[in-house]
Amino acid sequence: MAVRRRRLVTVLAALGAVVVIAVAVVVVVIVTRTGETRRDDDAFQASLADFYATPDRPVAPGELIRVEEIADLEVPGGTALRMLYGSEGPDGSPRVSSGMLLVPDAPAPPGGRPVLAWAHGTLGLGDDCTPSRHRNPTLAALDMANWVPAAMARGWVVAATDYVGVGTEGDPYYLIARSEAQDVVNSVRAARNHAPAQAGSTYVAFGHSQGGHSSLATAAYRDYAPELTLGAVAAAAPAVELGPLFSQQYRSVVAWGIGPSVAVSWPSVYPDLPLSVLTDRARERYESLGRGCLSQQAMELLVDRASGAQFFAEDPLQEPAWQRAVADQTIDVSRLGVPLFVVQSLADQIVLPNTTALLAENACSAAESAVTLAWLGQISHQDTAMTGGLLAVDWLADRLAGVPAGSTCSDPLPIAPASAGS
Repeated sequence: MAVRRRRLVTVLAALGAVVVIAVAVVVVVIVTRTGETRRDDDAFQASLADFYATPDRPVAPGELIRVEEIADLEVPGGTALRMLYGSEGPDGSPRVSSGMLLVPDAPAPPGGRPVLAWAHGTLGLGDDCTPSRHRNPTLAALDMANWVPAAMARGWVVAATDYVGVGTEGDPYYLIARSEAQDVVNSVRAARNHAPAQAGSTYVAFGHSQGGHSSLATAAYRDYAPELTLGAVAAAAPAVELGPLFSQQYRSVVAWGIGPSVAVSWPSVYPDLPLSVLTDRARERYESLGRGCLSQQAMELLVDRASGAQFFAEDPLQEPAWQRAVADQTIDVSRLGVPLFVVQSLADQIVLPNTTALLAENACSAAESAVTLAWLGQISHQDTAMTGGLLAVDWLADRLAGVPAGSTCSDPLPIAPASAGS
């Protein structure tokens, strides 16, 4: 799985000049993705159906419904569990989410363990790309290999949401800030409801890409769980400044990776959102693409790029309903209220670095909390969380230890911020 996901990121990041190579990759993928492997994946997902089934009763937010060990996921210094727990939709309706718990093997300290709430990036909305439903999972495939051992060594519980509607029944809410925040917070509540984890009431949040949007949303909606204390948030290549990100990427192949999940999710929150901004080809295919897995769609995206097919027919921000929805789901950084750490690669071709520079500018202008930016060099979008994960964990450890957060707001930005209206 790690190989397939990294192939996709390479495709999205550097596709424009490699059409001939792309066609060859399509052939290789089609040949190697055998029918036998597909049947094995389907059989594995079927074996999990009972675990992920929604109870036929209302479930309270954070209620731990089921938990079981993920026997084939090796966690140095810890144990991996999959969980099903109660959450809510953006309208407050009862929903369930799945996720993972990583619990250290060492004894818990007095007062319980701190919790690191991890929010994953864009994977697609299909069952077999849901992190807790991975077949033969590895920490590398889950973008956690570099930093989870450090979290276990520090004695932290890691609660990793899959998000409502991803791997579970019902509508998903991709890049819907309130829903993401509720899923993250309720994963922490679920961790506390698993007695062997001995999770305390203090937590921090860390997310990558879409998950960066989620971790910042968790800070913006931190009052959702008054019984918990959010100490700080960290993000790697966060998809936060959605306006300039949409406007700069709507003609690129990145739109085929992100657009389908948006087109599947947002109309359930914005019923009047017109899909006429999509091309005819996109309207025919967004549902199957959005409810599938990006790691399995690389060949289709390559063909689309080679043929010049576009996902959006026009800049969606030229349509007032889309403009309002994008503005609504852009995190108000003046509401964070806790220290913020962001790591961003200047070579990122998916979450463009000038949008993170705009986030930094806005967060520093708000001056509601300390802001620290760490800029990386030639690192891909996908590798940002892996490379920057230890930086984030070390920074979060200082916050949990009560060390005052510094700020890089006086440092010059290495790239000009995107225009807020672009």
